[in-house]
Amino acid sequence: MARRDRSPAGSAGKKGVQCLSYNTYGDFPVLRKLLTLFLFLLITACSAVQPSAPTAGLPRVLAVESFLADIAQNVAGDRLEVESLLPPGVDAHAYQPVPRDAAKVADSDVLLVNGAGYETFLAPLLKNAAGQRLLIEASAGLTPERGGDPHFWLDPTLVIRYVENIRAGLAQADPGGAAVYAANAAAYIEQLKALDGWIVTQLAQTPPQRRLLVTDHESLGYFAERYGFTVVGTVVPGLSSEAAPSAQQMAALIERIKSSGAAAIFLNITDNPQLAEQIASETGVRVVADLYIESLSSPDGPAPTYIEMMKHNVTRIVSALNP
Repeated sequence: MARRDRSPAGSAGKKGVQCLSYNTYGDFPVLRKLLTLFLFLLITACSAVQPSAPTAGLPRVLAVESFLADIAQNVAGDRLEVESLLPPGVDAHAYQPVPRDAAKVADSDVLLVNGAGYETFLAPLLKNAAGQRLLIEASAGLTPERGGDPHFWLDPTLVIRYVENIRAGLAQADPGGAAVYAANAAAYIEQLKALDGWIVTQLAQTPPQRRLLVTDHESLGYFAERYGFTVVGTVVPGLSSEAAPSAQQMAALIERIKSSGAAAIFLNITDNPQLAEQIASETGVRVVADLYIESLSSPDGPAPTYIEMMKHNVTRIVSALNP
């Protein structure tokens, strides 16, 4: 894998402050003192722009989605910094790349994707990005269901595979950190198992006959399968929030909601609620429009990490189904 030069700032070929040296100060005491002070300040400035020890010479890691960046950061720990291409609150289904995205991809040594056809916008960026990089597909080894559903991360037990793939990829990109990544991955897998247990406990108050989901698009299938829910239907047919239903599909969904007794329609925070509210007005169900399915929240929001995202979603689902 191609590695970029990570030589310390101030070395040959680097722009910015350069560390200079003088062999003679001259014969004047005052000038000598001034030059000594100047050199001290210059050396201090040169030291200030040195790369920090944990990341100097190590690969630059870019994850496409914010939840994926958080998962990867737990594996990388303090050794690497994982950046997210998509900012929090952005749905990959609807994302339109901007020029700076191509620059970020080109500057990466490791690119982490969900895979399974989720990042449809990414192909042009990869085609136009210069250089070489290691591509880690987090969902590799998982088999998409329901026509190719890529939303594996809504089942934390499947995210264990994400963690294993990320650990292996980071160790390939940075063999010197393999032991660190293995230890971090093992610790995070235990957190995912604890999250799964927490979800089971929270859902215990929701009887099976009330575990009915209506969503904007087909996104909670793996969650439903893991925790004993039935997906009654979706407002938008298909696996993307960008599709549009026909009048016949809307009418059929309304009938299924009425006959099933579903209590709510659950939307991702970025989904347009207009159609869901129209259906709700005809069926009497609630619209819960603040789930974080495709993205984390901002750091000060209710879902700043993957684990907190899942806990927030489960809390909102339980609240809606147990009035």
